[in-house]
Amino acid sequence: MFTKPMFRFVPDGTKIRFMNGRFAGLIVSAVLSTGSLILFFHPGLNLGLDFRGGVVLQVQTPQAANFATLRSALSQAGLADAALQSFGAGKNGVLISLESRNNAAQTQTAITEAVTALNKAAPGSKILSTQAIGAAVSQDLFRQGLEALGLSFVMILCYIWFRFEWQFAAGAVATLLLDTTKTIGFMVLTRIPFDLVTIAAILTIIGYSTNDKVVVYDRVRENLRKYKTMPLRDLIDLSINETLNRTLGTSGTVFLAALPLALFGGSALSGFAWIMLFGIVVGTSSSIMIAAPILLFLGEHRLRRANAPVKTPAKARAQ
Repeated sequence: MFTKPMFRFVPDGTKIRFMNGRFAGLIVSAVLSTGSLILFFHPGLNLGLDFRGGVVLQVQTPQAANFATLRSALSQAGLADAALQSFGAGKNGVLISLESRNNAAQTQTAITEAVTALNKAAPGSKILSTQAIGAAVSQDLFRQGLEALGLSFVMILCYIWFRFEWQFAAGAVATLLLDTTKTIGFMVLTRIPFDLVTIAAILTIIGYSTNDKVVVYDRVRENLRKYKTMPLRDLIDLSINETLNRTLGTSGTVFLAALPLALFGGSALSGFAWIMLFGIVVGTSSSIMIAAPILLFLGEHRLRRANAPVKTPAKARAQ
């Protein structure tokens, strides 16, 4: 009973014709990515404190926090722009985010007013910590975060181009760009704050998605050498079917590992985990329905001709 795996996502020897749906996959991906770009410009990302600048107060109320009462008290104090969210395992942890004011004195006044309003709404509350980030620092962090994303794409392009032919590299980078735009659209729709933690999540998704595509590309390259005359479309279908259990098994394992973080990780980890879950689904599906069709379009003649059997002079003369 231990000689074979006890569980498989799909049976061995599947012959699914994935490339028959290549046009549908590319069209759906293009529509979703275009919609995500539109959402990026309007209404735009929900910038977190790291990129917006401001102050976050970690507060512990004596009883379960009444967010409606707290918001009303802060609004009456002239802090209608304050954002509230829960944190921690209990119901009495509150994060109060205040946007930066014109100068340090006005920001300090806003903090004082927030503490006063909080004590009136929930007497006995404790300020656990105060975190402040200036506007100049937040702009620098935003620039560095975008540079990190751009550098990751360049390095992945160089790595795959060095390891495979350029058709593989172009397909992988194009697919990763589409995956990233969809993730941005998901963040806009769910209003997950865009901060350093979510940038780390996006970089993790890019790394995971790259690894998933390299697995499929490795099998395609092996089969190019093994099946010298098989049409590239059939060869890509064969390669995906051969790696399907491995792809789904790895994705399922990572998904199940991230799911508890999304459900029970609290405000500090839930955004990271939900982006990871979305990225796993998108990255796995794009390896099959996006990266593979792009490779087919770019290499249908070049890759197959480059790996076709070479005729010997004797055979050439005989023909």
